[in-house]
Amino acid sequence: DGTLLHLADTPDAVTIERASIDLLARLHRACGGALALITGRRIADVDRLFAPLRLPVAGQHGFERRDAAGRVRSHAHALPQIAVARARLQAFAARLPGVLIEDKGLTVAAHYRLAPRAGEALDALAERLAGESAGLLSLQRGKMLVELRPAGRHKGTAIGEFLDEPPFQGRAPVFIGDDLTDEHGFRVVNARGGLSIKVGEGPSVAAARLPDVDAVRAWLARLAA
Repeated sequence: DGTLLHLADTPDAVTIERASIDLLARLHRACGGALALITGRRIADVDRLFAPLRLPVAGQHGFERRDAAGRVRSHAHALPQIAVARARLQAFAARLPGVLIEDKGLTVAAHYRLAPRAGEALDALAERLAGESAGLLSLQRGKMLVELRPAGRHKGTAIGEFLDEPPFQGRAPVFIGDDLTDEHGFRVVNARGGLSIKVGEGPSVAAARLPDVDAVRAWLARLAA
């Protein structure tokens, strides 16, 4: 969302046109299969959104990952601290209409795009929950959201795993992202001699910029051609 998909008020409201799915399919073939989606969404949600296309994908910031051979690995189990955080965030949301809790199983996110005034209090709650987890949970801030996930993994670790296996191995990586969650990926790609591209404004360690989703799709279309 914000890179390949236009942002929407809620995660379930995003859409993708068939032309963009066909574009990704062409790029996947042109790259010999070395094209992956790196996302905070669950793999099941990605497959439903991009159907019938099934790409290599790292879901939930890499806590679940499907490689180019179709093997799915989960790098975490549902921590009890996530269940506690989910309940506390749901209680917060019940008092503030517009705050949406997205339960992904291994991680939990709270979206406040429809209730921007709740952001400061929600951020403070999420930071407190991370602190109370004795280091087991990590707080990830994003565009109008806060997310709690098990510590120790992020999009950068998932990208590193892809780059160490076929058909990605030995290639210079290109990674495009728009949010704070993508900065981990930019750092790994920069260290591996690749090209990191930030979508939109804001500080970033990325080496290049594209202004918006439409520019990303246009650039990818030129590559595919």
